[in-house]
Amino acid sequence: MSTCAAVSRTLDEPLAGTAATARTWLLVEQPGPWGKQALTQSRLDAALGAELERSASAHGARVALIRRPARADGADGPAATPGAPRRVFLARTLPGNAWIRTALLAEDALGTLLDLDFAALDGDRGPAALPAGWVPYTGDPLALVCTNGRRDRCCAVLGRPLAARLAAMGGADVWEITHIGGHRFAPTLLTLPGGYAYGRLDAVRAADVLDAVRAGRVPTEGCRGRSTWDAPGQRAELAVREHTGEPEADALTVEAVLPAEADRTDGTARTDGTARTEGTARVGGTTRAAEAVRADPPRPRCWSVTVAHRDGRRWHLTLSEQTAGTPRPASCGAEPGPAGSLTVERIVSAAHQAPAAAGTPASPSVTHP
Repeated sequence: MSTCAAVSRTLDEPLAGTAATARTWLLVEQPGPWGKQALTQSRLDAALGAELERSASAHGARVALIRRPARADGADGPAATPGAPRRVFLARTLPGNAWIRTALLAEDALGTLLDLDFAALDGDRGPAALPAGWVPYTGDPLALVCTNGRRDRCCAVLGRPLAARLAAMGGADVWEITHIGGHRFAPTLLTLPGGYAYGRLDAVRAADVLDAVRAGRVPTEGCRGRSTWDAPGQRAELAVREHTGEPEADALTVEAVLPAEADRTDGTARTDGTARTEGTARVGGTTRAAEAVRADPPRPRCWSVTVAHRDGRRWHLTLSEQTAGTPRPASCGAEPGPAGSLTVERIVSAAHQAPAAAGTPASPSVTHP
């Protein structure tokens, strides 16, 4: 029986715009087995896991469990020692203000994580809102490979060997992680503090990605997006990178994501009542056939997205959600469903504007479901 990852790869399902959305990540070391809902189905106290998830998600944060990778021979990673301290990380992914803080907590002190003020962390205070004991993380980039086989077997079968290989190669602080979304893109990798996610990686390609991350660059091949933004924002930012060749991680910010109406004549999004203008760049997608227009099909969901460069340049993009092709399962064992993707219909360069003053925080996009 085909796995969800094999089907998705065969269909060449687009990766861009599929990363989990999280401005902040809280990672808690928890060795041992993980259940499907790992925060409440592991050796971590279930009540603690549930409350952390609730309080974090209300403020754009995501909580996941991590553990050291299995050995290259397939054996489990280091076993949990009763009472041993647990490594915890808190990572913020905003461009120009991405950071990682870390702490080492005794197992019986993990309950102090409930004192984290996610609202303050999401505001202007940043790391200043953390309790005592949290220190800046200064090591190699965090490389987090999804390996939770109880959630989807592809993550274990494909993810665990990748995590083990990356750990053996060095150059990154490698951990297995419970869930970063997109089982069908396994093996999947999340890099922090930037928050860029990747899919369908082998060890060589993953090592190249981590080399680029250490240098502050963003490879777009295999990139699912930056978790800072919602799906349209992720897709738009990657489109601008491909359009301009901009490699630096913190050069681009998604300023706005707004709903837009589809143009009945060609399926593109319009926000100003005008037809498509000449001289704009077309990235992916095709216009609708005349027969489809006459049949009056349902309008696709569309967005207008603004992406800004730190040098003051801006681009306005129109995106549409396309659903077509062979149905595929979102995860192993799930019923096949329509394969959707975000198509960039056009990119328009805006007039050059002066960059924001130094120290001005970037604003995350606004999600409009």
